[in-house]
Amino acid sequence: MKKSAKIVIVVMIAGILVLAALRLLKKDPPVEAVPLPNVSVEAPVRADIILESGLIGTVEPSDIIHVTPKVAGEIVETYVEAGTVVAQGQPLCRIDNQKQIDNAKIQMDSAAVAMQNAQATLSRMQVLFATGDISAQAFEQTQAQARSAQLQYEAAKLGYDTQVEFSTVTAPISGSLESVSMDLHSTVSQSSVLCVITGEGLRKVTFSVPERIRDGLQIGDEIRLEKQGTTYQAAITELASMISPQTGLFEVEATVENGQALATGSTVKLYVVSSRAEDVITVPVDAVYYEGGDAYLYVCEASTTVHKVPVETGIFDDEKIQILSGIAMEDAVIVSWSSELYEGSQVNVVTKGQAAEKGPGAGGQQTAEDGPAQAGGAEDGPAQAGGAEAAALEAADDTETSAQ
Repeated sequence: MKKSAKIVIVVMIAGILVLAALRLLKKDPPVEAVPLPNVSVEAPVRADIILESGLIGTVEPSDIIHVTPKVAGEIVETYVEAGTVVAQGQPLCRIDNQKQIDNAKIQMDSAAVAMQNAQATLSRMQVLFATGDISAQAFEQTQAQARSAQLQYEAAKLGYDTQVEFSTVTAPISGSLESVSMDLHSTVSQSSVLCVITGEGLRKVTFSVPERIRDGLQIGDEIRLEKQGTTYQAAITELASMISPQTGLFEVEATVENGQALATGSTVKLYVVSSRAEDVITVPVDAVYYEGGDAYLYVCEASTTVHKVPVETGIFDDEKIQILSGIAMEDAVIVSWSSELYEGSQVNVVTKGQAAEKGPGAGGQQTAEDGPAQAGGAEDGPAQAGGAEAAALEAADDTETSAQ
């Protein structure tokens, strides 16, 4: 029993020594180099950046007339109602100004009598002047009096005709009657508004803008209108140079093309150009970073080295941003993000197509996939150790059998 115990101890010690030797002789797997991060680069591009501001406007007809009477008096007849479409010159109502008409007729008749007397005197004086019975000076004076009497008659007749004409109020333009204030037998003055006529021509939209937007607008600039899913085009026709005391803003008017479907007085959403930068250096807006309020971006030098470049930016939209200074047109601007971007870092430049195929972090995924395959080789180590241990135990069994 003592000999068997010694043999077992010897075998165990031999196995431990073999395992220790195998562990010491085992080689660590080689450390793989970390691949460089993939980045996409683009050169700056010259482009236009146009920014729009949304506002609210009111639709109005291009022609709107407030009709007032030219004489005071009582309305004795009305010919139209609200909503009626009228033609230019069409009668709207009649005002009783008979007293003014009668007075004008008296003046006209008096002037006609004076003119007839002056003409008769001139005829007699002409005969006397021809026979030499009166002087040329007296004849010229008679001619002047006859001419003056004729002018007075013409003035009186014009006054009479005007009073007759003004008794009937007519439409100054063709259009639609938006409102009517002509009550029968009511008395009106020359300042009373009888009705409002909107023309049948183009529509216009009026809106207000602050000084910041006003400075960027010009007569003729195009604007865009939206109403119930329909888009209309308009052009600025009037641009106020003074602030409205009611709103504290600048009033603007624009004529709408094909806007007959827009109801008068309705509100519309409109868009005007608030800022504009034409033919400027631009880069993708996502390529610009900020630190402490200062803008910077990364450029790639010699296709591998990253440099952090401070830049001065201008206006921007959803896709691009204006670069005022800091880069040149030939610079390779890094437009993709990576956590390993910093001054002096090394990168691998790929095209957009390659970046799409590999996807973000493609290099890291490739290393992770290779890892298990190499780890499998390392797993062969324990299998080899197990075979050596079995061989040692088998040798010990043979020794024990020989001893017996």
